[in-house]
Amino acid sequence: MRSAEEQRQRLRGAFDDDRDADTFLLRLERYGPDLQESLRAVYGGAAQELYQRLEDALLLGYHERPAELKRLDEARLLRPDWLQQETMLGYVAYTERFAGTLQGVAEHLPYLKELGVSYLHLMPLLQPRAGENDGGYAVQDYRAVRSDLGSMQDLSDLARELRGQGLSLCLDLVLNHVAKEHDWARRAQAGEAKYQNYFYMYPDREQPDAYEQTLPEVFPEFAPGNFTWDEPSGRWVWTTFNTYQWDLNWANPDVFLEFVEILLYLANRGVEIFRLDAIAFIWKRPGTNCQNQPEVHLLTRALRAALRVAAPAVAFKAEAIVAPADLISYLGRGAHHGKLSDLAYHNSLMVQLWSSLASRDVRLFEAALLNFPPKPTTATWGVYVRCHDDVGWAISDEDAERAGSSGPGHRQFLSDFYSGEFPESFACGLVFQYNPATGDRRISGSAASLAGLEHALAVGDDVAAELALERLLMLHAVTLAFGGVPLLYMGDELATLNDYSFEGDPEHASDNRWVHRPAMNWARAAERFDLDTVPGRMFAGLKALILARRNLPLLHAATESEVYRSPNPAVLFLARRHPTGTLLALYNFSEKPQRFPTSALSPHFTAVTDAITGRAITLAAESLELAPYGRLWLVEDVRA
Repeated sequence: MRSAEEQRQRLRGAFDDDRDADTFLLRLERYGPDLQESLRAVYGGAAQELYQRLEDALLLGYHERPAELKRLDEARLLRPDWLQQETMLGYVAYTERFAGTLQGVAEHLPYLKELGVSYLHLMPLLQPRAGENDGGYAVQDYRAVRSDLGSMQDLSDLARELRGQGLSLCLDLVLNHVAKEHDWARRAQAGEAKYQNYFYMYPDREQPDAYEQTLPEVFPEFAPGNFTWDEPSGRWVWTTFNTYQWDLNWANPDVFLEFVEILLYLANRGVEIFRLDAIAFIWKRPGTNCQNQPEVHLLTRALRAALRVAAPAVAFKAEAIVAPADLISYLGRGAHHGKLSDLAYHNSLMVQLWSSLASRDVRLFEAALLNFPPKPTTATWGVYVRCHDDVGWAISDEDAERAGSSGPGHRQFLSDFYSGEFPESFACGLVFQYNPATGDRRISGSAASLAGLEHALAVGDDVAAELALERLLMLHAVTLAFGGVPLLYMGDELATLNDYSFEGDPEHASDNRWVHRPAMNWARAAERFDLDTVPGRMFAGLKALILARRNLPLLHAATESEVYRSPNPAVLFLARRHPTGTLLALYNFSEKPQRFPTSALSPHFTAVTDAITGRAITLAAESLELAPYGRLWLVEDVRA
């Protein structure tokens, strides 16, 4: 085995340019210890050999990195808070549903620029298995693009075009599993011992049954249990999500190395942000639910350190839909502070938005936020009103009790309300994955349909339709000013309704989440300039909020929103204390006008303006009135 100095000289000898050699070795000196420490904690005695193999992989990745991406690396190192800027705005879409192909996406970039987008997340587009594939999350080849969407060259060309217009490309990287048709799985089925060790494969039910005692079911309706019998190999295979998705064995160092090479391959084609799909599940431990294990964070830290050497422009987004106490660990706590994912989904915020909208009461919202651990200042949240997935009522019994409610009772109320079963509900949603053992009922539906627009238009109630639009704009106002990267799901900017045509598609009929994944309606988008139309009013209202956000440095995500106990239970009261000033935000979650005492505001300002409209607000009266679903971003009026 080479000494450290011998290895250093060997690496330097791999460069023709001394500047490149210095850059690579300085980064290795900076991030190598993090990488080695994490690998030792996970792999023990196998770590040193793995590290030397990784150095070669990183060296190759650095050499293959295009010059323009190396320049981006240096720019990002000089601005490590690039994801926290108040100008960041994300847009999330399926390539085929937004524009047909990757080339089609490039043709629609003017639309995204008009909206103010700076971050484009294209949903799974790497080559999945044929047929049922969990919306693309059953990957057959990480180095190929779905042929109907284009080629890997098309992806590189799109990334370059996006970069030139100030947009960053985000792609999903599925870490927990691969399709059973993946080359690794096929070779495991054929009996190759090396690749059987890439998975969890058992000759009988003894170990699977032991694990099952503490494992939950993710899809109890159509994929019960966590293990599947595989006839070709004669083994039981761990399949957390679907029978055709084989869980990977991250305890095998070879799996870690494979994913470093995959990350570098995709990063060198212009991917700037990786959504680490199902990250919480990648480490298995008997006697646990096999989620959120300490090794998950060590592995993330090691992956991040490796990418910081060869492609430091890259950021990680953790897809960890877990309890708040567990979620914060994905951004780094303790020894991992600032060394894990750069971004994580704030799923709890989304859940509480819909919860308060149904109850017209923000006290549970307050309890949840007050009990939320602070994030590292170097990381940020992905915040959203809706996403591609269902809405699961992740409301803890403890938070509900603090708000004077019952956890099970409130979760049942929300499922009833958003499935339209509750009397006088305005929502049109579908129950997804009902679990009779737990009573859990998740909900599918577009933001507009859940907010009442579909029902209002169906009965021809113009007043109700206007209220639905105000609900949507209020929800988006919360996410745009909360602090983080606001993520708009495709079509929400046009108040797109549920699309029930999925029921006639054999590939999608069994999964009602496709009700809120319609194809982009470009005829509807063309109405965005007409304020007499629903799309026009929604687009104009949202764009006004986005423009206001871009002009508020107080919304830089290094600062967190603080929740205040509101004197009015229908009004959410948030504060952002930034070095340049304070922003107080008020949001009315009721269809009725609400009064809010100015005594709660006047200590913070000498003169105040609403940053959304630019309108001066007087605090002389005893209270101010918020319109139905009204929203105010109150800041010091510098004109006074």
